[in-house]
Amino acid sequence: MCGASYDSWAEERGATHYCHWFQPMTQYFAYKHDSMIKREGDDVITSLTGKMLVMGEPDGSSFPNGGLRDTHMARGHTVWDPSSPCFISSHGTGTTLCIPSVFFSWTGHALDEKTPLLRSVDVMERESIGLLKDLGESSHKQLHINSGIEQEFFLIDKEYYLARPDLVQTGRTLQGAHPPRDQSLDDQYFASFSERFLRAMNEAEVAMWKLGIPQTTRHREVAPGQYEMAPVFNTANKASDQNLMQMDILTKVCEDHDLIALYHEKPFAGVNGSGKHNNWSLGTNKANCLFEPGSKPEDNLPFMTFLAATIRAVHLHGDVLRAAVVGAGNDWRLGANEAPPAIMSVFLGTDVTDAVERFCGRDVPTRDAPTSSMGTNVLPQFTVEPVDRNRTSPFAFTGNRFEFRAVGSSHNPSRSTTFLNTAVADALAHLRAQLAEVTEPGMSKADTQAAFKKILAATFDEHKDVLFLGNNYSAEWAEEAESRGLLNLRTTTDAIDHFDSPKNFELFSKMGVLTEAELEGRINVMREDYVTRIMTEANGLKNLVQTSVLPPAYDTQTRVAGSVIAAESAGASTNDGQREYLNDVVSTLDNVSKALKVLQAAIDERPHELADEARHCNDKIVPAMAEVRKYADALEGMSDAESWSLPTYHEMLFHQS
Repeated sequence: MCGASYDSWAEERGATHYCHWFQPMTQYFAYKHDSMIKREGDDVITSLTGKMLVMGEPDGSSFPNGGLRDTHMARGHTVWDPSSPCFISSHGTGTTLCIPSVFFSWTGHALDEKTPLLRSVDVMERESIGLLKDLGESSHKQLHINSGIEQEFFLIDKEYYLARPDLVQTGRTLQGAHPPRDQSLDDQYFASFSERFLRAMNEAEVAMWKLGIPQTTRHREVAPGQYEMAPVFNTANKASDQNLMQMDILTKVCEDHDLIALYHEKPFAGVNGSGKHNNWSLGTNKANCLFEPGSKPEDNLPFMTFLAATIRAVHLHGDVLRAAVVGAGNDWRLGANEAPPAIMSVFLGTDVTDAVERFCGRDVPTRDAPTSSMGTNVLPQFTVEPVDRNRTSPFAFTGNRFEFRAVGSSHNPSRSTTFLNTAVADALAHLRAQLAEVTEPGMSKADTQAAFKKILAATFDEHKDVLFLGNNYSAEWAEEAESRGLLNLRTTTDAIDHFDSPKNFELFSKMGVLTEAELEGRINVMREDYVTRIMTEANGLKNLVQTSVLPPAYDTQTRVAGSVIAAESAGASTNDGQREYLNDVVSTLDNVSKALKVLQAAIDERPHELADEARHCNDKIVPAMAEVRKYADALEGMSDAESWSLPTYHEMLFHQS
């Protein structure tokens, strides 16, 4: 469509404004609404020209940029991405034409998440199609990278949300005593929806359908109050745009039903957190899915080629994939019992693992897929899926795709796809270089492929240490992974510090995905984001304890002390129980006060250099916050319910009517 066509199309749908919709380095999207109204002679008309459609200048000087531009030289431009469709956003009585765009500085530096994603798609196509042509498979002309993004989130009543300043300010509860029952019975998982919650999700789903984002599933998740929605697969660029649109739609529709959607990775301590599983796959104009194993995977050369490249990418660049999912919120989730650990490994399943062994020339027998009727005459005979799933793996093969399970619920999925594409493209380029060394002009296709199979077999053997079929949650795996040389970057600061290395600057630069300046800027933004979030939480916790935890606890202390005095004045023969309880309240209050002083000292001791500040937040402030919370949670259990003003975990998680 040209500008005039979009003008008419948008006007027919009530649009009076347009915007360049882009993805700054703040996890979500941004836009500035511009009116389509202009004066033409004595008339005021609506118009959207081609120039307005293609390029804009939103400035956006206040967005995090990691040092890529100065505030006094902060011109920013947006340019239409025609590979992702424009859409109409409704709000109140009006609508706005949204134009997916890239965002960059006047210096030419990418300031967004979409530009690197588009570059990574280009380099993946170059290396993938190039390698296939090198192997004599010239009918492959175009690569498509697909992504299916499962979105987990919590829903709570808006009234409870507004009564929790920690949730409003940080997205998670900084204090909250564990309820007697949480997810231990697993009775929330796939359970029925309440009528109000189902109406909200159904209305959101209809709104998504109208924007071309059809959902394939919706269900309750393991934790109380937790849900999941997943859309139909799409190309990686569109899928990332649509995931951000999905989150926005869900947020707005749920508010209309007095519900709040929480995307923080761990909004409630002690129960499962939320992820955003990025199901990543590849295909071409000839082969719809290159990760489709077929009946004999060991004879499927394209499958084995891209499987080997992906395994090499995860093994050599596990630190890159870990950096793709950093964040203060994800630190609380990764390695807990609902999320994979920070150790990047690959799960293939037994059937594909056996196929790799056979491809490498080892004698591993094939197994027929089992059939069953579950021991009853009522059910038909059916074939059992030969590929198992491993929910503990951060990067698992699930039949015809890889599921990157470590991505956090709040994350913009563009970054995880970009980093993954870059690592795999590097592996493909390496395989192409190896193939070039063993081929000669005029070599037949059969001989070329035979030589390449030896390269692939060597690649599988070289990088087999990253393969793991077992329980990634186990302590034994952490020990074994260390012996294999796999990194265990447990925290955001560990991951960023390791990512900030010459190896990775060279990787992104040589692949043409991020310049050295652009990568350095992103590393700075990662650290800034982490520090800002931790400091917001630290100051929020102090305020919450001082204004909402200590007052009811002091009231409790006063009442218990009065009860002790009254009992002794009445001549009670024994009062040990009340005195012991009073001592518990007094000592816990004393411990909270001491912990708050330690936290304040940690805040005051923050260094000024950004990398040091991030490490200080992780090493000093986070543990100090945990100590404050331990005693604050204990005080909740001691305080009178009527004087306790904060909504409790029981109320927020189990009042789902």
